[in-house]
Amino acid sequence: MDGKKLVRMANEIAAFFAVDPARSTAIEGVATHLQRFWEPRMRRAIFAELDAGATAGMHELVVAALQTHRQKLEPAAS
Repeated sequence: MDGKKLVRMANEIAAFFAVDPARSTAIEGVATHLQRFWEPRMRRAIFAELDAGATAGMHELVVAALQTHRQKLEPAAS
């Protein structure tokens, strides 16, 4: 999976939820979307970007969602 493309996609999701005045609700919205609609290999790849420190281009809501909800988002090892 192309990490840059996934970051761009996640940023688009975050932009949608960023209008919510409650930051915690926006973070939850991003995490829920990733859990529901992203297949495990996509989530593994975006976590690889996060773990590699490639967060400079990530929307802050994406970073917060990945960090806060890692346990529910991280797919089981295959």
